[in-house]
Amino acid sequence: MRTGEMSALDTAFLCLEHPSTPMHIGAVAIFEPHREADTTRVTGLLSERVRRVPQLHRRIRTSWFPWTNPYWETDRRFRAEEHVRVHELPWPGGPGELTDLASRVAAEPLDLSRPPWELHVITGLQHGRFALLIKLHHALADGARAVEIGLGLLDGFEVKAAPRSSSTPQPNDAPERGWVSIAREGLTSLSRPERLARTTATVANECHRMLRRSSRALDIGRSVAEHARLPASDSPLLALPSTNKRVELLSLETQDLRRLRTRHGGTTNDMLLAVITGALRLWLTSRGHHVDDLTLRALIPVNHRSRAAGRTGNNQLSGYLCDLPVSEPDPEVRLRAVRESMTRNKSTNPLRGPGALPVLAEQLPAATHRLMTRAVGHCAPLLFDTVITNVPLPNVPAALDGAGLRELYPLVPVAAGHSLSIAASQYRDRVHVGLQAGREALPDIEKLNEALPHALAELDDLPS
Repeated sequence: MRTGEMSALDTAFLCLEHPSTPMHIGAVAIFEPHREADTTRVTGLLSERVRRVPQLHRRIRTSWFPWTNPYWETDRRFRAEEHVRVHELPWPGGPGELTDLASRVAAEPLDLSRPPWELHVITGLQHGRFALLIKLHHALADGARAVEIGLGLLDGFEVKAAPRSSSTPQPNDAPERGWVSIAREGLTSLSRPERLARTTATVANECHRMLRRSSRALDIGRSVAEHARLPASDSPLLALPSTNKRVELLSLETQDLRRLRTRHGGTTNDMLLAVITGALRLWLTSRGHHVDDLTLRALIPVNHRSRAAGRTGNNQLSGYLCDLPVSEPDPEVRLRAVRESMTRNKSTNPLRGPGALPVLAEQLPAATHRLMTRAVGHCAPLLFDTVITNVPLPNVPAALDGAGLRELYPLVPVAAGHSLSIAASQYRDRVHVGLQAGREALPDIEKLNEALPHALAELDDLPS
């Protein structure tokens, strides 16, 4: 059963899909049971809870006509068990074994002929722990929606209703009909004069709407073009597309970042960006890379779901562009530069700035995405060098089959032409950071973990 057309932004994420750039988001969650975990019971619970989430029963359907939107269709042969898989880590089940398995699983594209998601239960971790690796296609969910779905799989939570489909619009939020349907209605009205006035009003409204959307797209496009730049040709964050990915899981104490925020002002996210900037500088320097003239630019996704109550689609995102001054040796100057960059971003409309690439994608018709988005996606290095996202989580205890959730590392796709993506989430007393990297381009990405405490110490040593 057809359940509604995909929004333009959801379509864009679908069109970016490629074996070398799989467009799923996800997370690695680690649980600590009070007793030995029963894998059969855990997978049974997950399958049962998935059945209560209609959004996870839908698959993507497309037409061979490039000017039509893909749409969601309920998979009548859906079986939750086919999406839930079990793995056992080899001894000793430590962090290395977990990230090796997570790297292989995260690099595999989802099967888009079925509902585009997977759950991987991973047993054999040290101290009796087990993990759950979640994969959701970006067309199905953004970070905020992924959190809602993930929590709905845990004990005592329910998944909220899925976003309203564009097939059931509200009066002030009707999907744009396009010139084909308007022309068809106009021709019909010629033979039925009583409909002419209504058709004329419809055409006027649609023309006004299209012009307004076009003006908005031009404004964002102009801002994006003005901020495009040639990336450093020797930047290690540039890479040819590769199917060989690597996952690393890092963490910081939340109280350390809060202490920095109290002493220096700004937000916890500003502190995290400054620590990441310092860690990138230390790591690049240790690799023998000259950073004296290097400034990296990060795309910072921004959720605007609360601003978009009337919008449709699974993704409701905008973004900021933030320069990371890795060339600056003084940690205080680095911190000030990051804070000022984020303050400038927040003072402008997040739906219109140069980082509002998702908003720009939302203004474009399906035909544009299906014909051009993949090619345009390879231009990402002209705009930014990496993605850094901070996924907010509710700070409440959570469990799966009674096993307490101890760590949760988000993962986001690596853009075409890039070699690194960074995602963070704060849960309880730690900030968990998930990295995805091209294995050939960044074979030593684990050393970034060693650089993080040094970058934190640099900021901690600054005078108040």
